[in-house]
Amino acid sequence: MITLKTILVPTDFSEHSAKALLYGSELAKKFGAELHVLHAVEQTPLMYGEGAYVAPETEAEIEAAASKQLEGLLADSSDDLKVVRKVQHGHPFVETIRYAKEHDIGLIVLGTHGRGAVAHMLLGSVAEKVVRKAPCPVLTVRDEEHEFVMP
Repeated sequence: MITLKTILVPTDFSEHSAKALLYGSELAKKFGAELHVLHAVEQTPLMYGEGAYVAPETEAEIEAAASKQLEGLLADSSDDLKVVRKVQHGHPFVETIRYAKEHDIGLIVLGTHGRGAVAHMLLGSVAEKVVRKAPCPVLTVRDEEHEFVMP
């Protein structure tokens, strides 16, 4: 029998991530698992003169805004769902894999954007990289999928 104790849903606060969060939260309820919701903040340097610079206050503001958004997710969920929210600094793919390993995650549920072939080739796919490198099973959720979760 498969038992899940921890489920990770990485989020970028998009509609795709919201759909993955719906699946992740329903699975967590069914299995009695702890739900981890992760947002990775990529540091985008500001260019000043000859060097790149990220102001510490800017980083703090970005992290505070992300934390506030995370708190709003599943705020009205039932008491029987334990939710762990975390903001990490770094690339979403790297931070998702790192978090899954560090927290012994049993399943990763993530949304896919369904970009076209050219955009995928140029930008890559976080979901594809996570599927290839994850230390656990990964469930990808696309907008076009069937609704298996009752509203």
